[in-house]
Amino acid sequence: MKPVFQAGDTLAECLKNSTLPALEARILIAHITQLTRVQLITQSESHLNTDQADTLNTMIAKRLAGEPIAYLIGEREFYGLKFTVTPAVLIPRPETELLVELALTKTPAHAQVLDLGTGSGAIAIAFASQRQDCQVTALDMSAAALTIARLNADQLGIDTARLSFIESDWYQNIAEKKYHSILSNPPYIEKNDAHLQQGDLRFEPLQALTDFADGLSAYRQIISGAGSHLHEGGWLLMEHGYDQAEAVQALLKTAGFKEIQSWPDLAGILRVTGGILREEK
Repeated sequence: MKPVFQAGDTLAECLKNSTLPALEARILIAHITQLTRVQLITQSESHLNTDQADTLNTMIAKRLAGEPIAYLIGEREFYGLKFTVTPAVLIPRPETELLVELALTKTPAHAQVLDLGTGSGAIAIAFASQRQDCQVTALDMSAAALTIARLNADQLGIDTARLSFIESDWYQNIAEKKYHSILSNPPYIEKNDAHLQQGDLRFEPLQALTDFADGLSAYRQIISGAGSHLHEGGWLLMEHGYDQAEAVQALLKTAGFKEIQSWPDLAGILRVTGGILREEK
């Protein structure tokens, strides 16, 4: 079959003839040519070379097969920062920025902060980039994910004296250390949920998407262990699915948390739920 694009095609021709949505085509062509989106316009009569044409054909074929744009170009923006992403980690999503915003407002000065299931490091790094007074610990059970998280921290200039990474299955490898805030975006999709076979989720690490159970088992573990790892008055903040706020609130209430709340994302969906660990007076 004749390639869709060939050496000598102009950028304007590539954008016009691509079978992808215009925005996706622009992202791929900008990545391949190393041009900005403005330069794609001002240099629209520039020609592809052979390597660029071959790469573009390959990327478009993969995208048409459903592979996420973020994995194709190896990066995704989150909280104004550019993160390296690979199929070893979840792709950071805009709604997760709510968790960072809440953590920034509810974490006291000079605090110790724990990010459970850090993946690409997006939450921990975004928080650390804004709060240089805090010490952040980021955990993940995946060594491959931690490799990406450490790379992102290095690329984004986060001092290792303020941000540390530990391979751990939830709290397993941090003994009895306590934190002023605990944050998490754990796997919360139920096993056999049809969404796991749709869209970008088909290509993302399954263990970071689902708990292979009812979608709440990770919250039970996080909440049950939080009492040993939160300072009195500390916040536990967790992202969850669109229909899980009530269930997560109930788990927090049963565990004795106070001031339990859920917060909506920009789409109006209750996306983050949290509570304060307080001792009964």
